[in-house]
Amino acid sequence: MKKEIVVVMSAYGNDNVKALGGQVALLPVIADAGADGVEIRRELFTPADLSNLPDLAEKIRQKNLFTVYSVPESLFVEGGKVNPSLATFLEEAATLGARSLKLALGYFKAGKDLTPLKVILGSHPVKLVVENDQTSDCGILSQLNAFMFAAQSLHLPLTMAFDMANWLWVGQDPMAAADRVAQHVGYIHVKAAQKCGEKWHAVALDDADGSWKPLLEKLPQDVPRGIEFPLEGEDLTAVTRHYVEMLREDTAQA
Repeated sequence: MKKEIVVVMSAYGNDNVKALGGQVALLPVIADAGADGVEIRRELFTPADLSNLPDLAEKIRQKNLFTVYSVPESLFVEGGKVNPSLATFLEEAATLGARSLKLALGYFKAGKDLTPLKVILGSHPVKLVVENDQTSDCGILSQLNAFMFAAQSLHLPLTMAFDMANWLWVGQDPMAAADRVAQHVGYIHVKAAQKCGEKWHAVALDDADGSWKPLLEKLPQDVPRGIEFPLEGEDLTAVTRHYVEMLREDTAQA
């Protein structure tokens, strides 16, 4: 089974993306590297980019890529309410022709009525994926697990985006997280990290200790894998192709 590989634009470094001409300038690199999809990042848009989403959507289609749209906001704001901009983000994602919209979980409160969320999601074609982020109050396993079970019970059209390394930022065990929530995972952010002093830093897979391999094996094998570790070098197409091919193989061979 061919695995779908997505390249996350921020893997090239936000400053570098801007210096190279924005996200549209890297589409040929991603397509030529053999990737299947691209994760477009809202935080990398200029105001002009945001007003010209149909043009970007067409350029992505021309490269035969599918789109994940990532917005640096949370599904639930403080107080446990659904983000008031959710419908706007879903509309932007639809304009991009995105397969899914990715948000962090945010301030979910167990027992909160999720009917308003179900109504919003039911009126848009784009599927939601909810990610574990690096915040110690929201990106923790108990919160994600409680939300995913609540969403499952209401048949909400969403899955979890499992970031393999973000658990380290919140002091939790990625393998234990995979054991608990793997059944809910619909998208994987492949990322390895190393600790420098007191801080974690994302590193390329070739520079990691290899613990990402058994972790990836614990997760669903039929969901898209997003490259979100640093992609650096003089030949970005070659570097990207190297990791696209690595992650498309069975992890036992990687």
